[in-house]
Amino acid sequence: MTDLHDPAQFRTALRTWLDQTDLTPPEDHTLAGHMRQFARVQRALYDAGWSRYGWPEHAGGLGGPAMLRAIVGEEIVGRRLAEPGPYSMLEVLAPTMIDYAAPTLAAEMVPKLLSGEEQWCQGFSEPGSGSDLASLTTRAVPDAGGERYVISGQKVWTSFAQYSHRCILLTRTGDADTPNHQAITAFFVDMDTPGITVRPLRTMHDVDEFCEVYFDDVVVDRSRMLGKLGDGWQLAMDLLPYERSTCFWQRIAYLYSRFDALVDEVKSQGQSADSELGEVYLALHTLRCRSRATQHRLADGHKLGPDTSIDKVLLAGAEQGLYDTARHLLPGVIELDGTDWRTEFLYSRAATIYGGTAEVQRNIIARRLLDLGKE
Repeated sequence: MTDLHDPAQFRTALRTWLDQTDLTPPEDHTLAGHMRQFARVQRALYDAGWSRYGWPEHAGGLGGPAMLRAIVGEEIVGRRLAEPGPYSMLEVLAPTMIDYAAPTLAAEMVPKLLSGEEQWCQGFSEPGSGSDLASLTTRAVPDAGGERYVISGQKVWTSFAQYSHRCILLTRTGDADTPNHQAITAFFVDMDTPGITVRPLRTMHDVDEFCEVYFDDVVVDRSRMLGKLGDGWQLAMDLLPYERSTCFWQRIAYLYSRFDALVDEVKSQGQSADSELGEVYLALHTLRCRSRATQHRLADGHKLGPDTSIDKVLLAGAEQGLYDTARHLLPGVIELDGTDWRTEFLYSRAATIYGGTAEVQRNIIARRLLDLGKE
Protein backbone atom coordinates (compact mmCIF):
# COMPACT_ATOMS: atom_id res chain seq x y z
CA MET A 1 0.00 0.00 0.00
CA THR A 2 1.33 3.43 -0.94
CA ASP A 3 2.23 5.68 1.97
CA LEU A 4 1.66 9.18 0.65
CA HIS A 5 3.35 10.71 3.70
CA ASP A 6 6.62 9.14 2.54
CA PRO A 7 8.34 11.61 0.18
CA ALA A 8 9.69 8.99 -2.25
CA GLN A 9 6.37 7.17 -2.58
CA PHE A 10 4.53 10.48 -2.76
CA ARG A 11 6.70 11.67 -5.67
CA THR A 12 6.19 8.43 -7.59
CA ALA A 13 2.42 8.54 -7.17
CA LEU A 14 2.27 12.24 -8.07
CA ARG A 15 4.30 11.70 -11.22
CA THR A 16 1.98 8.89 -12.28
CA TRP A 17 -1.04 11.12 -11.75
CA LEU A 18 0.53 14.00 -13.66
CA ASP A 19 1.42 11.69 -16.56
CA GLN A 20 -2.25 10.66 -16.74
CA THR A 21 -3.76 14.15 -16.26
CA ASP A 22 -3.78 16.75 -19.01
CA LEU A 23 -2.80 20.08 -17.46
CA THR A 24 -1.07 21.39 -20.58
CA PRO A 25 -1.00 25.20 -20.52
CA PRO A 26 -2.98 26.92 -23.29
CA GLU A 27 -1.19 29.06 -25.85
CA ASP A 28 -1.75 32.21 -23.83
CA HIS A 29 1.54 33.66 -22.61
CA THR A 30 0.05 36.79 -21.08
CA LEU A 31 0.20 37.36 -17.34
CA ALA A 32 -3.58 36.96 -17.16
CA GLY A 33 -3.22 33.64 -18.97
CA HIS A 34 -0.56 32.48 -16.53
CA MET A 35 -2.82 33.36 -13.60
CA ARG A 36 -5.76 31.43 -15.08
CA GLN A 37 -3.54 28.42 -15.71
CA PHE A 38 -2.20 28.55 -12.16
CA ALA A 39 -5.75 28.59 -10.77
CA ARG A 40 -6.67 25.67 -13.05
CA VAL A 41 -3.68 23.61 -11.92
CA GLN A 42 -4.33 24.38 -8.25
CA ARG A 43 -7.96 23.34 -8.58
CA ALA A 44 -6.98 20.01 -10.11
CA LEU A 45 -4.28 19.38 -7.50
CA TYR A 46 -6.63 20.27 -4.66
CA ASP A 47 -9.52 18.13 -5.91
CA ALA A 48 -7.13 15.18 -6.24
CA GLY A 49 -5.65 15.89 -2.80
CA TRP A 50 -2.06 16.53 -3.89
CA SER A 51 -1.89 20.19 -2.91
CA ARG A 52 -3.33 19.45 0.55
CA TYR A 53 -0.46 17.19 1.61
CA GLY A 54 2.20 18.81 3.75
CA TRP A 55 -0.32 21.26 5.23
CA PRO A 56 -1.80 20.84 8.73
CA GLU A 57 -5.23 19.29 9.02
CA HIS A 58 -6.59 22.15 11.13
CA ALA A 59 -6.05 24.45 8.12
CA GLY A 60 -7.68 22.13 5.59
CA GLY A 61 -4.62 20.04 4.74
CA LEU A 62 -4.00 16.31 4.82
CA GLY A 63 -0.92 16.38 7.05
CA GLY A 64 2.47 14.87 6.35
CA PRO A 65 5.89 16.55 6.20
CA ALA A 66 6.30 19.97 4.59
CA MET A 67 8.71 18.32 2.14
CA LEU A 68 5.67 17.03 0.25
CA ARG A 69 4.78 20.61 -0.70
CA ALA A 70 8.23 21.10 -2.15
CA ILE A 71 7.81 17.97 -4.26
CA VAL A 72 4.49 19.18 -5.68
CA GLY A 73 5.98 22.57 -6.53
CA GLU A 74 9.07 21.03 -8.11
CA GLU A 75 7.03 18.72 -10.33
CA ILE A 76 4.50 21.36 -11.40
CA VAL A 77 6.97 24.16 -12.09
CA GLY A 78 9.64 21.83 -13.49
CA ARG A 79 7.14 20.55 -16.05
CA ARG A 80 6.17 24.18 -16.79
CA LEU A 81 2.52 23.50 -15.97
CA ALA A 82 2.50 26.72 -13.95
CA GLU A 83 4.86 29.66 -13.67
CA PRO A 84 7.03 29.94 -10.54
CA GLY A 85 5.90 33.48 -9.65
CA PRO A 86 2.26 32.78 -8.73
CA TYR A 87 3.26 29.49 -7.12
CA SER A 88 5.73 31.25 -4.83
CA MET A 89 2.98 33.41 -3.30
CA LEU A 90 1.14 30.27 -2.25
CA GLU A 91 4.14 28.91 -0.39
CA VAL A 92 5.00 32.20 1.31
CA LEU A 93 1.57 33.41 2.39
CA ALA A 94 -0.28 30.25 3.43
CA PRO A 95 2.23 29.37 6.21
CA THR A 96 2.04 32.97 7.42
CA MET A 97 -1.74 32.73 7.74
CA ILE A 98 -1.50 29.40 9.55
CA ASP A 99 1.08 30.71 12.00
CA TYR A 100 -0.45 34.14 12.75
CA ALA A 101 -4.17 34.25 11.92
CA ALA A 102 -6.88 33.23 14.35
CA PRO A 103 -7.46 29.45 13.84
CA THR A 104 -11.00 29.98 12.54
CA LEU A 105 -9.82 32.55 9.98
CA ALA A 106 -6.96 30.31 8.80
CA ALA A 107 -9.30 27.31 8.50
CA GLU A 108 -11.67 29.39 6.37
CA MET A 109 -9.13 31.12 4.16
CA VAL A 110 -6.20 28.76 3.55
CA PRO A 111 -8.24 26.19 1.55
CA LYS A 112 -9.35 29.02 -0.76
CA LEU A 113 -5.71 29.77 -1.56
CA LEU A 114 -4.65 26.13 -1.89
CA SER A 115 -7.52 25.34 -4.24
CA GLY A 116 -6.92 28.26 -6.59
CA GLU A 117 -10.24 29.84 -5.66
CA GLU A 118 -8.35 32.92 -4.50
CA GLN A 119 -5.04 34.66 -5.15
CA TRP A 120 -3.34 36.69 -2.41
CA CYS A 121 -0.61 39.31 -2.49
CA GLN A 122 2.03 40.60 -0.08
CA GLY A 123 1.97 44.28 0.85
CA PHE A 124 5.41 44.85 2.34
CA SER A 125 7.68 47.15 0.28
CA GLU A 126 7.08 50.88 -0.11
CA PRO A 127 8.65 53.53 -2.37
CA GLY A 128 11.04 54.50 0.43
CA SER A 129 11.13 51.18 2.30
CA GLY A 130 12.40 48.22 0.33
CA SER A 131 15.47 46.60 1.82
CA ASP A 132 14.96 48.82 4.90
CA LEU A 133 11.53 47.40 5.62
CA ALA A 134 11.47 48.63 9.22
CA SER A 135 11.14 52.22 7.98
CA LEU A 136 7.73 51.63 6.32
CA THR A 137 5.20 54.46 6.70
CA THR A 138 1.79 52.98 5.74
CA ARG A 139 -0.19 53.70 8.88
CA ALA A 140 -3.01 51.90 10.70
CA VAL A 141 -4.87 53.99 13.28
CA PRO A 142 -7.55 52.53 15.58
CA ASP A 143 -10.99 54.13 15.53
CA ALA A 144 -12.65 55.48 18.64
CA GLY A 145 -13.93 52.07 19.72
CA GLY A 146 -10.68 50.26 18.96
CA GLU A 147 -12.47 47.52 17.00
CA ARG A 148 -11.48 48.78 13.56
CA TYR A 149 -8.34 50.27 12.06
CA VAL A 150 -8.12 52.94 9.36
CA ILE A 151 -5.19 52.34 7.00
CA SER A 152 -3.54 54.95 4.77
CA GLY A 153 -0.38 54.70 2.70
CA GLN A 154 1.22 53.19 -0.39
CA LYS A 155 2.85 49.88 -1.25
CA VAL A 156 4.93 49.06 -4.31
CA TRP A 157 6.32 45.96 -6.07
CA THR A 158 3.19 44.15 -4.90
CA SER A 159 3.19 41.10 -7.15
CA PHE A 160 -0.15 40.11 -8.76
CA ALA A 161 -2.13 42.65 -6.75
CA GLN A 162 -4.48 43.26 -9.70
CA TYR A 163 -5.54 39.59 -9.57
CA SER A 164 -5.62 39.23 -5.80
CA HIS A 165 -8.58 38.82 -3.48
CA ARG A 166 -6.64 39.44 -0.23
CA CYS A 167 -3.42 41.08 0.93
CA ILE A 168 -1.14 40.36 3.88
CA LEU A 169 -0.27 43.94 4.72
CA LEU A 170 2.38 45.44 6.98
CA THR A 171 1.49 48.75 8.65
CA ARG A 172 2.90 51.10 11.27
CA THR A 173 0.85 51.20 14.44
CA GLY A 174 3.24 52.54 17.08
CA ASP A 175 3.72 56.15 18.10
CA ALA A 176 6.83 58.27 17.57
CA ASP A 177 8.53 56.78 20.64
CA THR A 178 7.98 53.13 19.66
CA PRO A 179 11.12 51.44 18.26
CA ASN A 180 10.71 50.66 14.54
CA HIS A 181 10.66 46.88 14.91
CA GLN A 182 7.97 47.03 17.61
CA ALA A 183 5.75 49.48 15.73
CA ILE A 184 4.75 47.21 12.84
CA THR A 185 1.49 45.25 12.72
CA ALA A 186 0.14 42.94 10.00
CA PHE A 187 -3.41 42.77 8.71
CA PHE A 188 -5.26 40.45 6.32
CA VAL A 189 -7.08 42.87 4.03
CA ASP A 190 -9.77 42.19 1.43
CA MET A 191 -8.69 43.83 -1.81
CA ASP A 192 -12.24 44.92 -2.68
CA THR A 193 -12.43 47.09 0.45
CA PRO A 194 -13.35 50.71 -0.40
CA GLY A 195 -10.31 52.98 -0.56
CA ILE A 196 -7.92 50.50 -2.20
CA THR A 197 -6.54 51.43 -5.64
CA VAL A 198 -4.27 49.09 -7.61
CA ARG A 199 -2.02 50.47 -10.33
CA PRO A 200 -0.06 47.84 -12.34
CA LEU A 201 3.52 48.71 -13.31
CA ARG A 202 4.80 47.54 -16.69
CA THR A 203 8.49 46.73 -16.31
CA MET A 204 11.22 46.52 -18.93
CA HIS A 205 10.40 42.85 -19.57
CA ASP A 206 6.95 44.12 -20.69
CA VAL A 207 4.89 42.38 -18.02
CA ASP A 208 2.80 44.16 -15.39
CA GLU A 209 3.45 41.62 -12.63
CA PHE A 210 4.24 44.31 -10.06
CA CYS A 211 1.82 46.92 -8.80
CA GLU A 212 1.52 50.03 -6.74
CA VAL A 213 -1.30 49.78 -4.21
CA TYR A 214 -2.80 52.85 -2.54
CA PHE A 215 -4.72 52.72 0.74
CA ASP A 216 -6.91 55.77 1.37
CA ASP A 217 -8.70 55.50 4.73
CA VAL A 218 -9.25 51.77 4.29
CA VAL A 219 -11.24 50.36 7.21
CA VAL A 220 -10.20 46.90 8.47
CA ASP A 221 -11.72 45.02 11.37
CA ARG A 222 -9.45 44.26 14.31
CA SER A 223 -10.24 40.56 13.86
CA ARG A 224 -8.16 40.69 10.67
CA MET A 225 -5.01 41.54 12.60
CA LEU A 226 -2.41 38.78 12.16
CA GLY A 227 -0.91 38.03 15.52
CA LYS A 228 -0.90 40.76 18.13
CA LEU A 229 -0.25 44.48 17.93
CA GLY A 230 3.41 44.95 17.06
CA ASP A 231 3.94 41.39 15.75
CA GLY A 232 4.42 42.53 12.14
CA TRP A 233 8.21 42.56 12.14
CA GLN A 234 8.40 39.04 13.57
CA LEU A 235 5.85 37.89 10.98
CA ALA A 236 8.05 39.29 8.21
CA MET A 237 11.12 37.55 9.63
CA ASP A 238 9.24 34.25 9.97
CA LEU A 239 8.07 34.53 6.37
CA LEU A 240 11.63 34.58 4.99
CA PRO A 241 12.41 30.89 5.62
CA TYR A 242 9.47 29.89 3.40
CA GLU A 243 10.47 32.41 0.72
CA ARG A 244 14.02 31.07 0.64
CA SER A 245 13.34 27.36 1.01
CA THR A 246 10.34 25.86 -0.77
CA CYS A 247 9.90 28.85 -3.10
CA PHE A 248 13.54 28.70 -4.12
CA TRP A 249 13.23 24.96 -4.70
CA GLN A 250 10.47 25.61 -7.23
CA ARG A 251 12.44 28.38 -8.88
CA ILE A 252 15.44 26.08 -9.21
CA ALA A 253 13.28 23.45 -10.90
CA TYR A 254 12.19 26.10 -13.38
CA LEU A 255 15.77 27.20 -14.07
CA TYR A 256 16.80 23.58 -14.70
CA SER A 257 13.99 23.28 -17.26
CA ARG A 258 15.27 26.41 -19.01
CA PHE A 259 18.84 25.08 -18.90
CA ASP A 260 17.66 21.90 -20.64
CA ALA A 261 15.94 24.05 -23.28
CA LEU A 262 19.14 26.05 -23.79
CA VAL A 263 21.17 22.87 -24.25
CA ASP A 264 18.69 21.62 -26.85
CA GLU A 265 18.77 24.89 -28.79
CA VAL A 266 22.56 25.05 -28.76
CA LYS A 267 22.76 21.45 -29.99
CA SER A 268 20.23 22.14 -32.75
CA GLN A 269 22.54 24.89 -34.04
CA GLY A 270 25.48 22.51 -34.10
CA GLN A 271 27.45 24.56 -31.58
CA SER A 272 30.03 23.23 -29.15
CA ALA A 273 29.77 25.14 -25.88
CA ASP A 274 30.52 22.52 -23.26
CA SER A 275 32.62 24.85 -21.13
CA GLU A 276 30.05 27.65 -20.88
CA LEU A 277 27.15 25.25 -20.37
CA GLY A 278 29.20 23.40 -17.79
CA GLU A 279 29.68 26.59 -15.78
CA VAL A 280 25.94 27.20 -15.77
CA TYR A 281 25.23 23.63 -14.73
CA LEU A 282 27.77 23.87 -11.90
CA ALA A 283 26.13 27.07 -10.62
CA LEU A 284 22.68 25.48 -10.74
CA HIS A 285 23.90 22.29 -9.08
CA THR A 286 25.64 24.23 -6.32
CA LEU A 287 22.44 26.20 -5.74
CA ARG A 288 20.34 23.03 -5.69
CA CYS A 289 22.63 21.34 -3.17
CA ARG A 290 22.52 24.38 -0.92
CA SER A 291 18.74 24.66 -1.25
CA ARG A 292 18.31 20.96 -0.52
CA ALA A 293 20.22 21.38 2.74
CA THR A 294 18.02 24.36 3.62
CA GLN A 295 14.89 22.36 2.87
CA HIS A 296 16.02 19.56 5.17
CA ARG A 297 16.96 21.97 7.96
CA LEU A 298 13.51 23.51 7.79
CA ALA A 299 11.86 20.08 7.66
CA ASP A 300 13.82 19.04 10.76
CA GLY A 301 12.43 21.99 12.67
CA HIS A 302 15.54 24.17 12.65
CA LYS A 303 15.10 27.94 12.77
CA LEU A 304 16.40 29.52 9.59
CA GLY A 305 18.06 32.89 9.87
CA PRO A 306 20.77 34.92 8.14
CA ASP A 307 22.23 31.75 6.60
CA THR A 308 19.47 31.89 3.96
CA SER A 309 21.20 34.98 2.54
CA ILE A 310 23.66 32.50 1.03
CA ASP A 311 20.79 30.81 -0.81
CA LYS A 312 19.62 34.18 -2.14
CA VAL A 313 23.08 35.16 -3.45
CA LEU A 314 23.54 31.77 -5.12
CA LEU A 315 20.09 31.94 -6.73
CA ALA A 316 20.67 35.40 -8.18
CA GLY A 317 24.07 34.41 -9.54
CA ALA A 318 22.84 31.18 -11.12
CA GLU A 319 19.79 32.81 -12.68
CA GLN A 320 21.68 35.70 -14.22
CA GLY A 321 24.47 33.37 -15.33
CA LEU A 322 22.00 31.13 -17.14
CA TYR A 323 20.46 33.99 -19.11
CA ASP A 324 23.81 35.68 -19.77
CA THR A 325 24.94 32.40 -21.32
CA ALA A 326 21.75 32.15 -23.37
CA ARG A 327 22.41 35.63 -24.71
CA HIS A 328 25.95 34.69 -25.72
CA LEU A 329 25.14 31.31 -27.27
CA LEU A 330 21.93 32.35 -29.05
CA PRO A 331 23.02 35.51 -30.92
CA GLY A 332 20.23 37.99 -31.49
CA VAL A 333 17.59 36.05 -29.56
CA ILE A 334 17.61 38.42 -26.61
CA GLU A 335 17.94 41.60 -28.64
CA LEU A 336 15.75 40.84 -31.65
CA ASP A 337 13.31 37.98 -31.04
CA GLY A 338 10.07 38.13 -29.06
CA THR A 339 10.69 34.80 -27.37
CA ASP A 340 10.64 33.65 -23.74
CA TRP A 341 14.43 34.06 -23.73
CA ARG A 342 14.12 37.81 -24.20
CA THR A 343 11.45 38.24 -21.53
CA GLU A 344 13.26 36.03 -19.04
CA PHE A 345 16.65 37.63 -19.65
CA LEU A 346 15.19 41.04 -18.85
CA TYR A 347 13.43 39.70 -15.78
CA SER A 348 16.64 38.06 -14.55
CA ARG A 349 18.25 41.48 -14.21
CA ALA A 350 16.08 41.95 -11.12
CA ALA A 351 17.33 38.74 -9.49
CA THR A 352 19.93 40.71 -7.53
CA ILE A 353 17.24 43.14 -6.34
CA TYR A 354 13.97 41.38 -5.47
CA GLY A 355 13.71 39.57 -2.14
CA GLY A 356 16.64 41.56 -0.75
CA THR A 357 19.39 43.15 -2.83
CA ALA A 358 22.66 41.31 -3.40
CA GLU A 359 24.52 44.08 -1.57
CA VAL A 360 22.33 43.72 1.51
CA GLN A 361 22.62 39.92 1.44
CA ARG A 362 26.41 40.05 1.23
CA ASN A 363 26.49 42.49 4.13
CA ILE A 364 24.38 40.08 6.18
CA ILE A 365 26.73 37.23 5.33
CA ALA A 366 29.78 39.30 6.20
CA ARG A 367 28.50 40.72 9.47
CA ARG A 368 26.22 38.04 10.88
CA LEU A 369 27.79 34.84 9.58
CA LEU A 370 31.47 35.73 9.19
CA ASP A 371 31.59 38.34 11.98
CA LEU A 372 33.60 40.75 9.83
CA GLY A 373 32.12 43.89 11.37
CA LYS A 374 31.02 46.98 9.49
CA GLU A 375 34.31 47.92 7.83
